[in-house]
Amino acid sequence: MSYPKWVKKLQERWGVSAGQVFVILLVFACTGFTVMFLKRPVVNFFTGGEQSLLFSIIYYILILPVYNLILLGYGFIFGQFQFFWEFEKRFFRRILRRK
Repeated sequence: MSYPKWVKKLQERWGVSAGQVFVILLVFACTGFTVMFLKRPVVNFFTGGEQSLLFSIIYYILILPVYNLILLGYGFIFGQFQFFWEFEKRFFRRILRRK
């Protein structure tokens, strides 16, 4: 079976099979949709429906760890926890690296 070039590039970059590439992309999609759908109820709960600038700043700071936890959760559900655990470790190493 022949896969598109972008799938092959991701296979090589991530060191996974073509099937795993699609599962990993599905995990990223599910995580993004979950965060998107959670924003409105969270805003309504904490602000009564009005979104202030301060709330937006706090939300975008706090969404990073929440997104990463949800990503690990979906990774576990879809059987790709090890991949996403390594992904998270690399991600936070890059963020916390001091110059």
